[in-house]
Amino acid sequence: MNWQLFKDAILGKEQDFTRLSLRTAIFILAIPMILEMMMESAFAVVDIFFVAKLGEFAIATVGLTESVIVLTYAIGFGISMAGTALVSRRFGEKEYQEAGSATFQLLLVGGVISIFMGIAGWIFASDLLTLMGAEEAVVQSGTNYARIVFAGNTAIMLLFLINGAFRGAGQAHHAMRSLWIANGLNIILDPLFIFGLGSWEGFGLDGAAIATTLGRSVGVVYQMYHLFNGKHRLKIIRENLKIKWETIRKIIDLSLGGMGQFLIDSVSWVALTRMNAEFGSAALAGYTIAFRVLIFTILPAWGLSGAAATLVGQNLGAKKLKRAEHAVWLTARYNVIFMASVTGIYLLFSKQLAEIFTDIPEVRDVAAQGLWVIALGYVFFAVGMVLTQAFNGAGDTKTPAWINTGVLLAMEVPLAYFLAFPMGMKYLGIFISIAFCHSFHALVSYYFFRQGKWKKMEV
Repeated sequence: MNWQLFKDAILGKEQDFTRLSLRTAIFILAIPMILEMMMESAFAVVDIFFVAKLGEFAIATVGLTESVIVLTYAIGFGISMAGTALVSRRFGEKEYQEAGSATFQLLLVGGVISIFMGIAGWIFASDLLTLMGAEEAVVQSGTNYARIVFAGNTAIMLLFLINGAFRGAGQAHHAMRSLWIANGLNIILDPLFIFGLGSWEGFGLDGAAIATTLGRSVGVVYQMYHLFNGKHRLKIIRENLKIKWETIRKIIDLSLGGMGQFLIDSVSWVALTRMNAEFGSAALAGYTIAFRVLIFTILPAWGLSGAAATLVGQNLGAKKLKRAEHAVWLTARYNVIFMASVTGIYLLFSKQLAEIFTDIPEVRDVAAQGLWVIALGYVFFAVGMVLTQAFNGAGDTKTPAWINTGVLLAMEVPLAYFLAFPMGMKYLGIFISIAFCHSFHALVSYYFFRQGKWKKMEV
């Protein structure tokens, strides 16, 4: 390993990614993105580890609340994709002030949307849990938790979209540090706020929501500081503080495809979670644990894939089309190697991994089964992630949205239902559907990527 390159990646030495060696560019971009996502995945695992100590109702509450809060993730994801596409294209063109202006418009759009969503989530928290099929005990114990999470969605939104802008600028180290601050603080506060200290009993399940919201808010403060301090190529200065309706229109147009991708994926996930709820809280708890463990490797792989988005956007801006495509295939190769290396771990040690989070036999067995089955599609997942990020980096956010519609909504949900209920496979049928359809998703993405429409996108 070249330790100087590793140091540059972590410390954030600014580079011209349209000229740098592709292997070096992928390394410098991917290292902070992987570390960023590793912290995000560590948070997901640590959070459910502490919440699991409160029992299966608490785990079910977290699972159902996240199934709804993904709507916020979807919008934040969509706007962050717009941010990556716009900022990376402007950086490729060396139009740095325009990149700052676009980032300010991102803040306006995301901030307004998140405020309205937070108010609605607070008011209808219990109704949303009921709608998701929660048992009465889960609704009673989890409503306050859900309200706090919904109220804190502005921090979630801003973390998403500002980090999207940072990545587009090639400043992945800022995105990494903001999430390390947010989730590191959350990991420290989680056990304190849940279980208390000394004579203070803590807040129970509500404490997990408070810790998460507080940690993310501090992460946003860090992001804002680096956007407004004027020390980096991506900065918001006085001249950028103007509403530009044409840029907002572009953001909305690009965001719709990104939102569509995540919303369709999320609707599919909500439907699968709702199906799983039919088999009781133990099955739902096992399902939730399985996905938290899987996230531990999916998110770093998604971080590595993010290098493709930045490189595609900046090189298209510099009119280097062949270099942009080569960057995608090189990133995909590295991602396949990573995902293949962890597949064996899940196949061999699924039950042991599940036992870390629960000692309830039924919950453990469901989680272990989910880990084993879904890992069978991991190599395909690796390619699909990179191709999706490449589309998004080029500003072609609608193609992945249509692919998600056809595969994850029109195929995955009906197949899961058929296997789980008519075929009597229960939650195993749901896991099989996930593994098969996400693998097929990668093949469809490969077909459309080879068509080359993404090279012609104007952003």
